[in-house]
Amino acid sequence: MSAGSPSAAAPAKPAGGAGDDFVTCTIAGQWFGISVLKVQDVLRAHAITRVPMAPPEILGSLNLRGRIVTVVDARRRLGLPPAEDGQQRMSIVVALGDDLVSLAVDQVGEVLSLEAQRIEAVPPTLDPVWREIADGIYRLEDQLLVILDVERFLRLGAKALAA
Repeated sequence: MSAGSPSAAAPAKPAGGAGDDFVTCTIAGQWFGISVLKVQDVLRAHAITRVPMAPPEILGSLNLRGRIVTVVDARRRLGLPPAEDGQQRMSIVVALGDDLVSLAVDQVGEVLSLEAQRIEAVPPTLDPVWREIADGIYRLEDQLLVILDVERFLRLGAKALAA
């Protein structure tokens, strides 16, 4: 495992396929997991074109092999402080119906196979915004991995903009 990436207590998928695979990433120091079934691509720093008059959480758009993909700032979507100036960020491109959306995150980790029976319910003590976008939590050796529901995560901003 690379430095700074999470390590699961039981990283291998159990025999019989009783686990799920998640791409891990950090947003402001918190680890999140996104189902690999939703992930189309992982990109290093990419040229992003600003979109005039877009909401602040929309960083712009990028060209991914001829497709225009909207880039959402995951930090802003979660109400967190912006990334430091000059910080190299990465993108996780996810499928949302027929569209592709890029989530700008601080760092992308590894793909982990998690035992489904060890994914716990979202605790009531978690921030209400985070509770809304989480499918559960998974206890790693030294931290929690929040399982992200991509559809609810992207809908969260639409509700905030409508309010």
